[in-house]
Order: sequence, then C-alpha cells, then structure tokens
Amino acid sequence: MRLIQIFAAAALALASTFALADDAAEQAIRKSLDSLQLETPVESITASPLSGLYEVKLKGSRVLYASADGQFVMQGYLFQLKDGKPVNLTEKTERLGISKLINGIPVAETVVYPAIGETKSHITVFTDTTCPYCHKLHAEVPALNKMGIEVRYVAFPRQGLGSPGDQQLQAVWCSTDKRAAMDKMVEGEEIKAAKCANPVSRQFALGQSIGVNGTPAIVLADGQVIPGYQPAAQVAKLALAAK
Repeated sequence: MRLIQIFAAAALALASTFALADDAAEQAIRKSLDSLQLETPVESITASPLSGLYEVKLKGSRVLYASADGQFVMQGYLFQLKDGKPVNLTEKTERLGISKLINGIPVAETVVYPAIGETKSHITVFTDTTCPYCHKLHAEVPALNKMGIEVRYVAFPRQGLGSPGDQQLQAVWCSTDKRAAMDKMVEGEEIKAAKCANPVSRQFALGQSIGVNGTPAIVLADGQVIPGYQPAAQVAKLALAAK
C-alpha cells in the first residue's frame, strides 16, 4: 500500500521546531509505517538533508519520507538546489541502493559477455529469452563488447515464474556453457539441460524489488535503470558516463 501526502513548507517548519529525538522519531515512524501495512520491509530510517524530514529506505532501494512524529508520510522526489541547479536527492539515494544490490550479484550467477580489450564499464541486463526486444539488444552485444562494455545478463521471466520464459531461462542457467545456451535460445533453438539449483527466481525477485516490470531492463554501474531497448551506441555512452 502506498500513501502520498504532500505537506506544505509551513508544516515542515513546525515539525522541525518540535522534532523528536532520533530514536523516538524512528519508533514513531515505524509505528506509522506498520499501520500502513507496507509490502516492502523497511531497511533504515535516517534524518534527511531537510530539517524535520526523515528518509525511509525500503528493501530494494526505494525511498519514502516521514515527519518526525510519523503523522505524515510522503512518496516523491526531494530536490536540493545547488548553484541554481536542481539535484534529485531521492534518485541519488535510490541509485546508490540499486548499485549496491546489482553489483553484489555474484558474477558466476550471471551470463557474461566480456569486453574485447580493455573493460571500460559494465551493464547488467534483466532479460527474457522470449522477449523480442531482448533479442534485438542481444544482437548488439558484440558491438557493446567492442566498445569496452561488459554485458552481464540476469534472469527476469516477464510472464512470471512457471512461464515458458522461466523454463527457458532455467535451462540456460543450468547449461554447462551458459553463454552458448543463451545464444542458441535467442536464435530459437531448443535447449535441453538437466534441472539444477539456479538463481532465476532470486533474480526475478530482485528485479521486482528495484522496480523492473519489463524486459530488457538495463542497469548501469551507478545504479541507473534504463527500461527497454536502447541502441548499442546510446547504451555505451550512458555506461561510460556512469562508471
């Protein structure tokens, strides 16, 4: 359940004036969040850069904000003006959380297409072998590799667990040569592999936790998520800027 309550600057100033101690504020905020019955667990509650407002990090890197007494909860972007330019603090925090989660995936649990020559950056792609736009992106992986971009595939069966895409992805991850199996599966060839313990369901859940709802979904090294297909040149430009 999501609750969006926008409160005015005057209310924030009042909350700041009567701000509770950090531990008391956390208890009050947690009590309010419990009553909202959020589906996503709370990872941490800390003071935000705005006086009187607390930053609530949810599992999967999403961010909410709350007043010190827990009476107000807000979902939205918090901007800070620096030298006349807006900085999206919420997006910055969320990207850091996503980067930590994505870069924490063991490389051995991904299907890796290494860069040719110097590795300048890497991208992590949530993919489904039944997805036409994933096929289109896959055809451009060699071009990305030539530009120094390592591509790491993780599984995201877009039609859910138990779907044909899920079965195909499990077959890829259970193959001795995952990269060759991925290539063949994308080309429409049938892959037979013995059932094995695999990370497909975990990777699917991870994708959902960071807001992935379709494929391909490209995650840059800094945690920025790019939904949908992008040409290799554009992906490489973004990846190199995010390293």
